[in-house]
Amino acid sequence: MKTLFFISFIALIACSRGGSGGGSVQPPTADTTFTNPLLSAGPDPWVIQKDGYYYFMRTLGNRLAISKTQYLDKLSNASPVTVFTPPSGTAYSKDLWAPELHFIDNKWYIYFAADSAGINATHRIYVLENTAADPMNVGTWVFKGKLMESADKWAIDATIFTYNGSNYAAWSGWQGDADGEQDIFIAKMLNPYTLGSRVLISKPTYSWEKITTNVIINEGPEALFNSNGNLFLTYSANGCWSDDYCLGMLLLKPGGDPLNAADWTKSPNAVFTKNTGGNAFGPGHNGFFKSPDGKEDWIIYHANSASGQGCGDQRNPRMQKIAWNADGTPSFGVPAGTGVQIKKPSGE
Repeated sequence: MKTLFFISFIALIACSRGGSGGGSVQPPTADTTFTNPLLSAGPDPWVIQKDGYYYFMRTLGNRLAISKTQYLDKLSNASPVTVFTPPSGTAYSKDLWAPELHFIDNKWYIYFAADSAGINATHRIYVLENTAADPMNVGTWVFKGKLMESADKWAIDATIFTYNGSNYAAWSGWQGDADGEQDIFIAKMLNPYTLGSRVLISKPTYSWEKITTNVIINEGPEALFNSNGNLFLTYSANGCWSDDYCLGMLLLKPGGDPLNAADWTKSPNAVFTKNTGGNAFGPGHNGFFKSPDGKEDWIIYHANSASGQGCGDQRNPRMQKIAWNADGTPSFGVPAGTGVQIKKPSGE
């Protein structure tokens, strides 16, 4: 949950960061393991792969930047390149959160949440487009406007996925115009910056989703497919200021319609929770990616390294391999402890 007090954190984060860098690719090394965290700071991490490279984004608050690397455990060596800084005085000038980079119909798109003058209630999702082969080409990014849907309510944390040949967007939003509850919505994409009508598919219902009682939260949806093409949608529950920020999961029934709420089933328990002995507090806001050889599924997420660190820049990105149960459901396990040696993704 990104509340008003988080705005001050992000403002400080944004002001403390330097300019863009060169985005150089790091050479392979002989080491076969890595340790978390990948960076000292990096809320809302996102990774996409294309043509042998990882592209990484995170919340910076005042701009959008991409890091490019062949080796995600060497992310700290890949200088972020700023690709967009919003003009002042617009509806999307402040509090740029949770950017995601996607490749759709041979074009690059960045989806991000932003607001006007730091007013949380004005948060909406916006889109950038790039026709260049490499998204690091700064000069070819074009602002396409708001990710339009008819309800036009508060919205953050958009993700895009393809199911049965159609593109869908899922995000966290309000049913009305007042804070108090964040739910997960989904809509079919008419094009990369226009949506059909939204459908509510998840709201906080279980006790483990409602630990932060001042506001109840489902946010940060992310799509994951198993080898049979079954669709899962993870999401983050509780407030990001809580050590109990965690992941829940929805399953679309085989052959189901993503726009039919009845076709989704929610796991009755959280699927990824804090590891206090391993310095992983409030794990959530994740993404998914494949190992370079395509044989492994991985999760990237943020967590705090100590209790009570909240929604600030101390949240750092981490990754680990996903296992699969015999019934085809994912097993995320426990967040790996800081400093624990983890075998690198296969094919690196």
